[in-house]
Amino acid sequence: MAAHPSRISQYLALTKPRVTQLAVFCSVIGMFLATPDLPDWHLVIAAAAGIWLLAGAAFAINCLVEREIDSRMARTARRASAQGEISVQQICLFSAVIGGAGMWVLYFLVNPLTMWLTFATFIGYAVIYTILLKPATPQNIVIGGLSGAMPPALGWAAIANDVPMQAWLLVLIIFVWTPPHFWALALYRRDDYAKSGLPMLPITHGMKFTGLHIWLYTIVLVATTALPFVVRMSGLIYLVSAMGLGGVFLYFSWQLYQHYNDLMARKTFTFSIIYLSLLFAALLVDHYLKF
Repeated sequence: MAAHPSRISQYLALTKPRVTQLAVFCSVIGMFLATPDLPDWHLVIAAAAGIWLLAGAAFAINCLVEREIDSRMARTARRASAQGEISVQQICLFSAVIGGAGMWVLYFLVNPLTMWLTFATFIGYAVIYTILLKPATPQNIVIGGLSGAMPPALGWAAIANDVPMQAWLLVLIIFVWTPPHFWALALYRRDDYAKSGLPMLPITHGMKFTGLHIWLYTIVLVATTALPFVVRMSGLIYLVSAMGLGGVFLYFSWQLYQHYNDLMARKTFTFSIIYLSLLFAALLVDHYLKF
């Protein structure tokens, strides 16, 4: 029999650590890209901590709102919120404490702009996406994707106290990346989503339609990733990396569209995470070794 998870691990799970880690990673890349030199490590640590805390608070609210939906899905049924092991009041208090701590850290140890942008991202994800968009439209992940795309801008604001065009290009890349990433998951988890009652694209419009949209969004994504080179934000190291990674992503999405199977959908979803991590790592390497 599997050991019952500790209360601490149950609360930690509410913050969706893997997703939060990717968001913080992208925000840290934004911090390094915001300055030609190395950023102040005090600011990096404080900003990363504050963004992590507010992101975790938003995910906890997401678990709270979707606790009944989660209980019907195999992927999420074991969450303490779905099983009722953590009460509504406890989740609200937990989210308020870590969210408030994150706002305090960002306001007093980083700058007010970063705090307000991160708080707006919290509202965008926890309220606009989770409560309003997700149950209302199969385009939920597209419209609501802006909140999930904000981390590079948050990181940039933390160091520069400004959000210039270059930061918004990074936001745009994640915004366009989100639909093919998430829809690949929705394809092989379609039975779960059918049980959930959420209007996810594979349920409302079918597998082939979703595969086509993944393919089309991937084409747009590859074109979008060339923009940092076009505006001279990055150099050849980044461009070659972006095109190489984009070529692999195009291959996966084309195979998914033409010859669908659940294994390919899983591979596409997994690669999409690797893709974004390597793409932003390439931006960082290029930033310091640009030629």
